[in-house]
Amino acid sequence: AGQWGKALSLLSHLWVVNLEPNVISYSAAISACEKGEEWQRALLLLRLLSRAELEPNIITYSAAVSACEKRGQWEQASSLLCQLWKADCEPDVISISSAISACEKSE
Repeated sequence: AGQWGKALSLLSHLWVVNLEPNVISYSAAISACEKGEEWQRALLLLRLLSRAELEPNIITYSAAVSACEKRGQWEQASSLLCQLWKADCEPDVISISSAISACEKSE
């Protein structure tokens, strides 16, 4: 679960070697944060991805929703589902199930 820090380090290292992170590298880092239950960092990465003018995909959103689910952050998970729909991404079983589970865990 402590590997999220290494993932963030590798993501930031891409800039050092003059490579721009893409949606895949951001999604992998968000997924690492999800596994480490670092939901706030996952959401920060999602915002940074948008600021980099990259478009998150269903994998990105699902990882972020799952990160919120792990800590029972149902408001954030629900907000991400709304963002997903607004971005014309089709929610999948993973994103919807994670949002439902976040609601369940919040009580």
